[in-house]
Amino acid sequence: MCRLLAYLGQPILMDKFLYEPENSMIKQSFNAQEIEEPLNGDGFGVGWYTQEINNMPAVFVSVYPAWNNRNLRYLAPKIKTNCLVAHVRAASVGDVSESNCHPFHFSSYLMAHNGGVEHFEKIKRPLKEMLSDELYLWVKGQTDSEHLFALFLENLKSKREDFTADDVADSFQEMINTLKNLMQEHGIEDEAYLNMVFSDGERMVGMRYVSNPNVNPLSLYYSEGSRYVCEDGVCHMIPSSGHDRSVMIVSEKLTHIAEDWRPIPNNYMILVYKDLSIKLRKIE
Repeated sequence: MCRLLAYLGQPILMDKFLYEPENSMIKQSFNAQEIEEPLNGDGFGVGWYTQEINNMPAVFVSVYPAWNNRNLRYLAPKIKTNCLVAHVRAASVGDVSESNCHPFHFSSYLMAHNGGVEHFEKIKRPLKEMLSDELYLWVKGQTDSEHLFALFLENLKSKREDFTADDVADSFQEMINTLKNLMQEHGIEDEAYLNMVFSDGERMVGMRYVSNPNVNPLSLYYSEGSRYVCEDGVCHMIPSSGHDRSVMIVSEKLTHIAEDWRPIPNNYMILVYKDLSIKLRKIE
């Protein structure tokens, strides 16, 4: 079912998320703690921003397991960023290929998904028919994730150019509404699990959703404070003070420091604004 992480805040080395925490993303690639199947070895991806160069993200994906990638091990302690999206994959819909690895990249945006839509093949064609030529051609892989993000991006394109986190949340809500209609029209009664994150390097939105409100969605947490640090083998979020702020969204808590992590409520989104303030918003 995959695991994901998204961060926006004070510049930090990638290593502090991927390797150093006791429940790091690398650890979650072979021994995830909060999901029935602990192995996420069908590839990985990480995207990050270097704002002093430009607003376009760098993306590194691989079909090899994250725990066994030498290049990632060399790069992670050397790359510092204010915004990062990372993902380790357990393939469900789609082959093990680079085109199916998250995060997905469109324009200056990064997106990643944990979850799935059962019987997606029943709605794949009608969903693709809703896409503009630009986004139809953008989809390179086979996953339900990438197709849903294409639908989301169609909604986001209709917003103002200088969109806000609220516009992003509106676009996710519209995507969910369309998905529910398609599932109903094609007789899909199984749950759709959509834990998703989006960032453009300046704002971030995360979503924890399951289509059946009587079922618990997959785990998703957030952590906020002044900055996230790893010192002497201990990683933790420093409480906010002054203007420095940092926010993280994760499938699994990276540490056992309980006060650092709060679950996103069932069927809610978390909106992170440009000033790094946050808001929780219910999904209708």
